[in-house]
Amino acid sequence: MTDLAVAFHYEVRVGGQSDDVDARFQEVSGLSAEVGVEEFREGGLNEYVHRLPTGAKYGNLVLKRGIVASSGLSDWCRKAIEEFVFDPRDVEVSLLDEAHEPILTWTFTGAYPLKWSVSTFNAQQNALAIESLELAYRKFRKV
Repeated sequence: MTDLAVAFHYEVRVGGQSDDVDARFQEVSGLSAEVGVEEFREGGLNEYVHRLPTGAKYGNLVLKRGIVASSGLSDWCRKAIEEFVFDPRDVEVSLLDEAHEPILTWTFTGAYPLKWSVSTFNAQQNALAIESLELAYRKFRKV
């Protein structure tokens, strides 16, 4: 029998580092890929249109966590957004088993920050302030 991976036990490493503060995320999303298609009409052929693959397209990787006053990851995002200084890094996302060992790992190559945002502050809710980091990347592969 094959054990199924759970979606709540995972680890994130940015640039190969697993700093305690920068490795804890509440949510990881955007693991998606699709093949683009270009349509081509052949002269005199009206029955169908040729659909040719054009390459892979990837969604943005979104990482959410409780806001941290200071961290290496926050500094990396700030430099990209505020100073327009980009330092692409590889990001690894691993699903873990009960012994904290990786079951599945995805590597996102050449990731860089696109967007940083903070959740709404609301005095009527008892909730953590959550920061979201949205990253673009060249490609990802399942290791």
